[in-house]
Amino acid sequence: MNIPEPNVPRIVIIGGGFAGVNLAKSLANSNLQIVLLDKHNYHTFQPLLYQVSSSGLEPDSIAYPLRKILKKHKNSFFRMADVEQIDATHNQITTSIGKLHYDYLVIATGTTTNFFGNASIEANSMPMKSVPQALNIRSLILQNFEKAAIANSEEARKAYLNFVIVGGGPTGVELAGAIAELKNHILPREYHDLNSEHMQIHLLEGADRVLPPMSKHASTKAEAFLKSLGVKIHTNVFVKNYDGIEVTTNSDLVLKTETVIWAAGVTGAPINGLNPDSIKDKTNRYIVNRCNQVKGYDTIFAIGDIAYMATENFPNGHPQVAQPAIQQGKLLGKNLIRMTTNQTPKPFTYHDKGSMATIGRNKAVVDLKHFKFGGFFAWFIWMFIHLMSLVGFRNRVIVFFNWTYNYINFDKAARLIIRPFKK
Repeated sequence: MNIPEPNVPRIVIIGGGFAGVNLAKSLANSNLQIVLLDKHNYHTFQPLLYQVSSSGLEPDSIAYPLRKILKKHKNSFFRMADVEQIDATHNQITTSIGKLHYDYLVIATGTTTNFFGNASIEANSMPMKSVPQALNIRSLILQNFEKAAIANSEEARKAYLNFVIVGGGPTGVELAGAIAELKNHILPREYHDLNSEHMQIHLLEGADRVLPPMSKHASTKAEAFLKSLGVKIHTNVFVKNYDGIEVTTNSDLVLKTETVIWAAGVTGAPINGLNPDSIKDKTNRYIVNRCNQVKGYDTIFAIGDIAYMATENFPNGHPQVAQPAIQQGKLLGKNLIRMTTNQTPKPFTYHDKGSMATIGRNKAVVDLKHFKFGGFFAWFIWMFIHLMSLVGFRNRVIVFFNWTYNYINFDKAARLIIRPFKK
């Protein structure tokens, strides 16, 4: 890998998401060698992926080069690689570009889309966990608009304009609202040969309400906002199959559509090599202690979405969102410095700063510890927090400009089919 052999401990970080990046930054001024590995050369701001999917933002607005994050850290190295195997006995990992020895290994691989073992759904639906996947969804939506314009039958036209989103969590709700704004503002103005009433957006959720992780107040508000945008909500509905043409469910609901976006769940992305007892069944997350050490290993850690840390307040592990990942990354950086200087590491305690979701223009919901509210003020707070959380000043400026332009003109400027998608 052309990484010099250090005379200080080497810390290898697998994954450049929120957890991995915040860990690397917290170790910037330490007397340690840092090696960051990721299959992409950029960090993705995942909370705004849905805006890339719905033509609100270009991908470079929410992606940031990992090398740029590390550029001032002289003893930090980045390599673009897939990590294939962990050899804990010899403190070594095998990657797509070679092998590497570590003194401390940190797994921050996050999650991948969970299709619950249904091969047909996996083959025919659209996941949204990465920038390339978001661009695929964007291309498919826009291609379907173009195909609908030349469709020879009303049935075919409606199938192209029928969008089904599976999963009523924050991702599904935000994407449904964004696609509804395409229907309400773009189709009537630019697709004069299409009847925007033929475009249907269906949101399917297996629980009895949308946004099940949030409060009932937030769910009620979000449902009202979605309905006002024309989204059809189906709760207590599970998708049984999707063959590329027809969605079948556990109810009488059957939907003919060319587009199913799968936001129904995630599963951990562990790496081969560690003891199976260190992985939590069903969720595929590494079982860690309060210092994020993987069960059965002293020098291997897991942070972020891939880490399962059961506590009194979170018996099923912390929520798989950005804040736990950021906080664990920052603390583990301090703990690794303590451990290399023979100090006792500090246990992790999650400080819940609340949760939020946006449904569209002037519409959002926010759950704080003592306050729950929705509407314009919630939408403004959502925008401000997401804007300030982006990595890089340039990205903040570009996103702010895009949001301002979109708000004034009721437009989405990124409606380009740069890379056509083929099913």
